[in-house]
Amino acid sequence: MESNSICLSIIGGGVMAEAILSRLLVQQVFSPHTVLVSEPRKSRRDFLTQKYQVKVTADNQTAISAAEILLLAVKPQVFNLVVADITPNVNSTIISILAGVTIAKLEQAFPQQPVIRVMPNTPATVGAGMTAIAPGTYVEAEHLEQAKKIFNAVGEVVEVAESSMDAVTGLSGSGPAFVALAIEALADGGVASGLPRAIALQLATQTVLGTATLVKETGMHPGVLKDQVTSPGGTTIAGVAKLESVGFRSALIEAVKTAVERSRELGK
Repeated sequence: MESNSICLSIIGGGVMAEAILSRLLVQQVFSPHTVLVSEPRKSRRDFLTQKYQVKVTADNQTAISAAEILLLAVKPQVFNLVVADITPNVNSTIISILAGVTIAKLEQAFPQQPVIRVMPNTPATVGAGMTAIAPGTYVEAEHLEQAKKIFNAVGEVVEVAESSMDAVTGLSGSGPAFVALAIEALADGGVASGLPRAIALQLATQTVLGTATLVKETGMHPGVLKDQVTSPGGTTIAGVAKLESVGFRSALIEAVKTAVERSRELGK
């Protein structure tokens, strides 16, 4: 394509769209002048232009007509409104990060076009995201590579069957909120025990980060790591027993399952 043409159009300029955009530019997957963001709020358009030097528009049709790759990043609740008044560009690869919106529904809006359903998460902002992708009916290897190239810039990528996407949404899509709650609660426990807030938060954050890194880099099962830290009659087993008594693990399991069910509801 020509240097002044649009390689990527993004419908929606919210938090996740910006997270993906920022990493794509940092990693030089796209240049600012080849990206067009469609966003209804003028203040947000001005912000994106000033911070990232990308092109902006308030017209979804303009973004769709220009796109080689079209990234849908609106709230799933407004999907029908967004696609109601547009004419698809038959030359676009459609990538959707809309929770619960099925490939069938996307392919109905964009007939006979390559559609890829994607679920990233917010750690994408710092290049530590986890993204699952599921290809649609008309997706070929080159389209899949386009999607993987985009989301490799924001973290790790796995390919899954679409039937697994709601589970992915509930686990890695919603999971950062659950982990953030755990970090906050750990820090609160430190404060309740006499630590200054800033130190408690630093200790909690690094403990979660370090533990996750240890599990990832060693391949160690979390249960094995837990057993290594838990000495007979010690402080850790006392804390673990308390967590078990209040249903800590069950609460996380149910949180994921509830998020999965909500994802399914959004897709109806």
